[in-house]
Amino acid sequence: MSFILHGIGVSGGIAIGHAHLTAPARLEVMHYLIPKNQISKEIKRLDRAFATVRAEFENLQASVTDGPALAEFSAFLELHHMILDDPTLTDATRDIIEQTHCNAEWALAQQKGALLAQFEAIDDAYLRERKTDVEQVVERVLKALLGHPGYQPPPSKHVDDHILVAHDLSPADIMQYKPHQFAAFLTDMGSLTSHTAIVARSLNIPSVVALHQAHQLILEDDCLIVDGNQGVIIVNPDKYVLDEYRLRQSQLELEKQKLKRLLSINAVTLDGTAIDLYANIELPSDLEQVKENGATGIGLFRSEFLFLNRDNLPSEEEQFEAYRAVATKMRGQPVTIRTFDLGADKNLKHATQFAANPALGLRAIRLSLAEPQMFHTQLRAILRASKYGQVKILIPMISNVTEVNQTLNLIEHAKQTLRVDQIGFDEHIQIGGMIEIPAAALSVEIFLQQLDFLSIGTNDLIQYTLAVDRVDDTVAHLYDPFHPAILWLISRVIQLANRAKKPVSICGEMAGDIQFTRLLLGIGLQQFSMYPAQLLTVKNLILKSNLPDIIPLAHKIIRSDNPDKTRNLLAKLNG
Repeated sequence: MSFILHGIGVSGGIAIGHAHLTAPARLEVMHYLIPKNQISKEIKRLDRAFATVRAEFENLQASVTDGPALAEFSAFLELHHMILDDPTLTDATRDIIEQTHCNAEWALAQQKGALLAQFEAIDDAYLRERKTDVEQVVERVLKALLGHPGYQPPPSKHVDDHILVAHDLSPADIMQYKPHQFAAFLTDMGSLTSHTAIVARSLNIPSVVALHQAHQLILEDDCLIVDGNQGVIIVNPDKYVLDEYRLRQSQLELEKQKLKRLLSINAVTLDGTAIDLYANIELPSDLEQVKENGATGIGLFRSEFLFLNRDNLPSEEEQFEAYRAVATKMRGQPVTIRTFDLGADKNLKHATQFAANPALGLRAIRLSLAEPQMFHTQLRAILRASKYGQVKILIPMISNVTEVNQTLNLIEHAKQTLRVDQIGFDEHIQIGGMIEIPAAALSVEIFLQQLDFLSIGTNDLIQYTLAVDRVDDTVAHLYDPFHPAILWLISRVIQLANRAKKPVSICGEMAGDIQFTRLLLGIGLQQFSMYPAQLLTVKNLILKSNLPDIIPLAHKIIRSDNPDKTRNLLAKLNG
C-alpha cells in the first residue's frame, strides 16, 4: 500500500531506498520487589549495566577517527558520557533501589522521569531538547539490564540504499550506523535544532524529522522516497512516481555538479554589485565544507557549541585554540565569532544565576553579563585569536544600550589584561550586535552609533515578533517570514545600516532560502551568511540578478500589507 507522510525537512536532497527500522526507542519495564538481602546484588547489577554502556561509548569514540562530523560526534558522545556518570542518574537510582526495594529497571525509569520533568520546565527550545539525550542514555542502560542487543545491522538484501527509520536517534546511534552509509535518516521525534538535524546537515544527508508515527507505519524493507527539501516521505510508490523522483534525483545531482563550476567565480550581480557570501559554523571541523562551497568568510561562528555538550567549561586556552584554528584556516578572510548564546540550563554548573524562562529571560548577552568571569575568559580567548586573522566579535540578543555599553567595557577590560600580560591581539577588532529582538530593530539607530556592524538573526526575530515557537508543531503554521511586520523590520534595519555606512548581514534561515535572495538584494543587503551547502545555490541566483530591475518590485513587496499579495509579488520577482 502506498501512502505519504509529512514532517520537517532538516537536510535537503532526495533519497530513494529501502527502510531499515531500528529497535523501538521506548522499552517496557516491569516493577517488582527485591528481598532485602538481595538489594546489594541488585545494585551491582545496575552498576554492571552502567559499565557496559560506558564501554560501548569508549568503543564508539575509538571507532570515529575522521570525517567532517568528527567534532560534532565527539562532542555529543562526551555529553552522553557525562550524563551516564552524573550522580543525579547513578547515585539517585541506587538510592531508589535501597529505599523502595524495587528492581533496577524500575528505579532507573523512575529517576529518568524525574530528570525529564526538570527539562520540561526549560522554555528555550534547544536546551529543552537536551532531555532527549537523557532518554537516549537511559535507554542504553535499560537495554543492558534487559539483555537487549545494542545494535541490529541492516539486512543485506539492499546494500547501497538503506534508509534509517527510527523513533529517535542519538549521535552515538548514528556513529554505529555510519559505516553502513545510509542514504537518509527519518525519525518520529526531532526538530530543526535537534541533534539528528545538526548531524544530518553536517553529513549532508537528506533527512526528515517530526514524522510522529513513521516508525509504526513503515515496515522493514518498504520502498521509500525521501524528499528532504519538502519534508515528504512516499512509502511504496508506484512505478510512475518512482521514475519521476529518480529523474528529479538525477537532475539535482547534475545541478549540484554544475554549481561546482561557480566556486572560482565572485558573487557579483549583473549590474556589477559585489555580494559577500559567508558561512555559518558551529565548530572548527565545519571548515572543510566552508572551503568546499567557496564561502568568502565566516559570518557566524556559534561559539556556544564549545560550551553546551560538556560537564566542565572550556578553558581560555581551549577556546583560544578553537578560535585560532578557524582564523588561521580562513587565511585573512573575516571570521565573526558570536559570544556564547546560552540559556539558563541547569547543566551549566558554573553559572550562578538562572532564569525561570530562558527564552525570554537570562540568555545570550544577558547571561554573559551575569557571569562576568566566564565572559571574561571567552573575550580574552577571542581577542588572542584576533592576532591570527580578521576576527570580529558579535554580541547576541542585544535589546538596550546598557547591555552594549557594559559589553564594550568588559571587552576593554579584557584588552587591558592582555596588555598587562603582554599578549598580542587586534587593538581595532570590530564589535557588532545581533538584531533578533523587535525592540532592537525598532531602535537600531542607537546601536549603529556604538557598533561597527550588525547581523540580523531572522529565526529569532520572526519568533519573537510573532510570538511563535518555531519548533512547536501546534503553532508552526504561524511562523511566517512573509508577514508584513517581519519584512518591514528587516528592511528598516538594512536601510538604516546602509545609510550609516555600517556593514549589515543576515545569518538566519532567510539568508540561505533562494525565494528571499532577490528580495533581500533589492532592499540593499550585500552580506549573506548561511549553511555552507546553501552557498552555491544562492550564488547562482545572485549572478543572474540585476539590481535596477529588482529594486522597484522589492520595495513594492515591503510596502504590501497583504501576505497573499506579498507572495504573488515575490513569485514575480523570482520569475
